[in-house]
Amino acid sequence: MTRYWLSFDLGLQGDYEGLYGWLDGQQAKECGDSIATFQSEKTRDQLAKELRHLLGDAKNARIYIINKKIGGKFVLGKRKLRAPWNGYAEISVGGGEDI
Repeated sequence: MTRYWLSFDLGLQGDYEGLYGWLDGQQAKECGDSIATFQSEKTRDQLAKELRHLLGDAKNARIYIINKKIGGKFVLGKRKLRAPWNGYAEISVGGGEDI
């Protein structure tokens, strides 16, 4: 059995009931907002195929599956070009004192 973590964002009109039913069938455990973990005999590609079939052509859906051995991969959707936290870090440009 392989442990997986699934991060999901289905957008405002997403089929959360369908995904929650699928996660319940996997006996997934909640790990925070929109993150679940479960164990499966299936490969990441097999799980991805199931999720694509379940969610169909969901326009704004993003699903990222992670496991320790092969890392993480978007199986539906893709990474946003600009992360919501971009620009929040303060960058110091000088090392001197202000007079």
